[in-house]
Amino acid sequence: MTEQISRQQYLQNQYNAYKSQLQQIAQKIVDLETDADEHKLVNETLKPLDKDRRCFRMIHGVLVEQTVETVMPALQTNQEGIRKAMDALLEQYKELETQFTKFQKDNKIQVVRQ
Repeated sequence: MTEQISRQQYLQNQYNAYKSQLQQIAQKIVDLETDADEHKLVNETLKPLDKDRRCFRMIHGVLVEQTVETVMPALQTNQEGIRKAMDALLEQYKELETQFTKFQKDNKIQVVRQ
């Protein structure tokens, strides 16, 4: 009886760990999507402007004055980095989701919704 309870507790802990990891990854993806949208908006705003026009950029919490010409390449590099990070997190999410589904099938776990 005690062995069955500890197995149930183990399975419950594993289940909760998978759910928690999936939620954390999903939240990171949402945060990165927000960042990507902000970068896109800034990029669209700066694109039609004169290259010599000054603009301000936040770097590690410090507002720095630069020109549109110097900001645009950094902005595009950041956008690409965000996209790559999002793609990597999406792959990680899919892989973990597959592992979770396998875990549920292997242990005959059924979710009961109330």
